[in-house]
Order: sequence, then structure tokens, then C-alpha cells
Amino acid sequence: MMNILKAQWAIMLLLAITSCHSNKKNAETPQATQIADTHTSENSLDWQGTYQGVLPCADCEGIKTTITLNNDLTFKIKEVYLGKKEGVFESKGTFKWLSNGQKITLSDNNRNYFVGENTLTRLDNSGEKIEGDLASLYILNKLITKEIAFTGTKWKLVTLFGKEVVDTKAFIMFTEENNKVYGNNSCNSFNGAFEIKNGSQLKLSKMATTMMACPDMATEKQFMEVLNIADNFSLNGNTMTLNKARMAPLAVFKAEE
Repeated sequence: MMNILKAQWAIMLLLAITSCHSNKKNAETPQATQIADTHTSENSLDWQGTYQGVLPCADCEGIKTTITLNNDLTFKIKEVYLGKKEGVFESKGTFKWLSNGQKITLSDNNRNYFVGENTLTRLDNSGEKIEGDLASLYILNKLITKEIAFTGTKWKLVTLFGKEVVDTKAFIMFTEENNKVYGNNSCNSFNGAFEIKNGSQLKLSKMATTMMACPDMATEKQFMEVLNIADNFSLNGNTMTLNKARMAPLAVFKAEE
């Protein structure tokens, strides 16, 4: 009988020691550290680009809104008040990210937008999303532009040395066949040859033009100067630029449909 009691006491003592050791081990085990999610719209989304949509309007058919956000934190906005005469307003400026990295503020009148996946959502005056039946009408969608080929595209001249070119038939076109380049410099036709190296380095050669005289030769003179000094090009959607080194674009072109 005594042996049985001793055995029982031994078992109880062993269980007590084991339980104490287990509790001590659990107490010493550090709690798992929660890692904060640092992904934001600013650092994880491809937010650069152009967004468009029709926002609600109190006294018109709607406000067709187009906003372009650039890498350098500048923006352009165009608002067309549908159904109104002289209802077109354009402005540009800078924008800043708010501290949470999800919203931006435009500098022109402190309008706030939530930046989502390929969307911009107009926020109310307190910086919060608008709720209710009209909530979806405050969303601008990103325009997804298809990359256009450098060769085989008719590129219409829109800017020369930073100044807009209007009412001109000037264009340039590059063809893969025999690497020929041709176009119009706003007055005369021209043609020549081109060579591309390292993807974007450009060399134009053997340039020749017709010799017709026009009332205004300023655009032609500058256009031909660009063709003489340009040494690289860049593509962005339906826009092509001719450049010199890493300076500002010499000329900007838009693809003609």
C-alpha cells in the first residue's frame, strides 16, 4: 500500500514540475511582432498618366474632367461643363501626396483625390469619399494608351523648342524599308535616311528638301534645325519626341490616326 501511495505522489510531483516548466516557457516566449504594411498608392501603383470621366454638375449636364499626373508631381486639368457656352477651363500646377500615401491634393484649389488602381476618386471638402447613390460618378478612370511604333507612323508636329505649333501640315515619318525618313516642314517636303542604335539613339543623314518659298518660313527653319541636331528619340503612348542628349525635347509629335 505504501508503495502505491509513493508512486502516486511521484506522478503528481512530476506533473506539477512539467506544468510549471511549460508555463514558464510560454511566459518567456516573445509575442509575434506585427509587421506594418508599408504599401501605399504612392509607392506601389503605376499612378502616372491621364484620367478621365464626367463628374456630377449642379447646373449643367456634367463636367467632363481630364487630369494628367506626371512623375515630377506636376499636373494638368481640363474641365468641360457640358451644355454650357464658354464652359471650358484648363489649369496646371503641382500636387502633393498626403501623409498616408493614398490621397493627393492639387495646388490650384486644394481639391483632393483618392488614388486607386487605375482610378482617381474625387473627394469631398473634408477629404473623404462621397457616399450614396452618386458615389460611382465621382470616379475618373485612367486612359490606357497603346504604345505606337516609331516606324510606320505619321508623326504630326505639335511643339518646337517648347512652343506650340498650330495650323501646320508639318509631319515626319520613318519607314523600315531602306531606313528612309520623309515629311513636310510646314512649307517644303523633305526626305533622307536614318539609323537607330541602342534602341533610341538616332542619326539622320542625306537630308534634302524642295525649294518652294512660303510667306512664313520660321517653322520650316526651326524644324530643319531640329533634324540636323537631334541625336535620340523617345516614345510615350501616342507621343514622340526628338531630343538632343538629355536636354528638354527639341520637338514633340503626336501620332495621326
